Amino acid sequence: MTVLLVLVPLALLLGLAGLFAFLWSLRSDQYSDLDGAAVRMLADDDLADTAVPAARRAAPVRVASGEQKR
Repeated sequence: MTVLLVLVPLALLLGLAGLFAFLWSLRSDQYSDLDGAAVRMLADDDLADTAVPAARRAAPVRVASGEQKR
């Protein structure tokens, strides 16, 4: 029974910490743009980076150990 004297206040403190963290996230506009991440996931921005012509690619660089490094 003495364990409850420790566990009940500990549970209340953890619950209050979670509540304060949630209220902080609301006040700091963490939930202001819920659809933005879903739209950014569908964007094909990375296709422009992979379509670099061979003439514009960087030449391999020799390192001291004799291996090529890009």
